[in-house]
Amino acid sequence: MQNLCALLVFQRPDFGRLAEISPWLDMQTRSAADVFAALGAQTHRRFIKSHTPLDGLPYDERVTYICVARDPREVALSWAHHIENLHEENFVNARGNAVGFDDLADLPQLESVELETPLDRFWYWVEDPAAPVDRLESLRGTLYHLDTFWQQRDQPNVVLFHYRDLLNDLPREMRRLATALDIAVDDARLSELAAAGSFGAMKANADQLAPDVTNAIWKDNTQFFDQGPGRDWRTLVPEAELPRYEARVAELCDADLAAWVHR
Repeated sequence: MQNLCALLVFQRPDFGRLAEISPWLDMQTRSAADVFAALGAQTHRRFIKSHTPLDGLPYDERVTYICVARDPREVALSWAHHIENLHEENFVNARGNAVGFDDLADLPQLESVELETPLDRFWYWVEDPAAPVDRLESLRGTLYHLDTFWQQRDQPNVVLFHYRDLLNDLPREMRRLATALDIAVDDARLSELAAAGSFGAMKANADQLAPDVTNAIWKDNTQFFDQGPGRDWRTLVPEAELPRYEARVAELCDADLAAWVHR
């Protein structure tokens, strides 16, 4: 989505390194002074990335808030792969250089849990009881995040997208995005931009499009853009165990949101 916004803003795919144009604010691998100076110097329409729920962001009627949802079972597998690909030492050093280490004691700490198999890790992710503020990457945190946008979806400047729709019909969804952002683009140009926004095109251009490549926080930049639809939770979770997952979802969000995100 961040790349799609860039393609529409610049109307071309060769806009430079995405993370330098559009900072990921809560990643905290760049100092606030550096980020604000870079944004202040920009003359094009600005767009930023955040993994913070809507209730944790300042609200401004002039801002368009875009949320991308994904089947949480896919999120679980993607998150596990993301952690495997993270170069932890480089990430910690980058964060320390940007914001220091004084707040480490106040940050939520991951519990030390012995989990032997990927399925064990999946169920821990599903049933993790920690509050969203302490574990946004859990199922509870994921659904909380989505719900903050879902509850405001009728606001004219809050727009929801679904990852599956982006995979299934990217030109259609880019048209919807252009409309939400009030950006004029003709059909022929939109088709060209959609090709540059495809999963394969992004993977091929990972050194420009993956976040924080200058800090080398990924073991492999191309693996930041993993297999997409090829990573299938159905190969991990037995069908007979799905009621256990569905019961947990029912505890955490309303039926309409659950139906939309899992459709």
